[in-house]
Amino acid sequence: MEQVLTLVVRVEKNARPAQTDALETAARAVLAILADERSYGEGEWTGAMTTWQDDRIRKIVKRARGAEWRRTEALPGITVHGSGVGAEEPETAAAEVRVFPPTAVDAVPAELANLQVSGTDFVDAEALPPVEPGVPVLWVNPALEMSSGKAMAQCGHAAQLAWWDLPDEARKEWEATEFRLAVRTATRTRWTELLATSLPVVQDAGFTEIAPGSRTVIADHPQLRR
Repeated sequence: MEQVLTLVVRVEKNARPAQTDALETAARAVLAILADERSYGEGEWTGAMTTWQDDRIRKIVKRARGAEWRRTEALPGITVHGSGVGAEEPETAAAEVRVFPPTAVDAVPAELANLQVSGTDFVDAEALPPVEPGVPVLWVNPALEMSSGKAMAQCGHAAQLAWWDLPDEARKEWEATEFRLAVRTATRTRWTELLATSLPVVQDAGFTEIAPGSRTVIADHPQLRR
């Protein structure tokens, strides 16, 4: 039975996250659950995480607000807070994403299954700052059009591919920064250059929005350049 990892982004009526903040927070949420002690060894989520990672690492992004969001907080999971990058009012619109242990597609808890996928189209209200040297960057394909929810899942995939490729010490260092990273849309020239490297690249199955085999996001972590 196919497994799915669910991410829920908080979208209150008068406080929507900015696009880049939502993408970055989703990617960090995926890393947070991969690194959580409950996800490996004798942890309570180990079986679910192992089964999911041994198959297609499917992710779905949904939205919640008010009572819906409070119900998701009652379920086992991890909430990750964004920085407010790209938002006009970071203190009220910083992204919040909650990630939950994977389940079979037909066994997603009702509190999550009943949430909507649509309505996750965000925008950046302000110009994005330059990426600081040494910060891992998830580069989005400039030729593709994806909803924010779809792009959040793709960034989560890219972060996970990078995590898998990193040695243990590099993982610990990244975790110590609370998985600091940036998401940016590549220029067409930069995208072509990145494709020529050995950096992890997400190739989508094409079930929604984009064509099968589309390469969506490349994970550029400094310790993966070789």
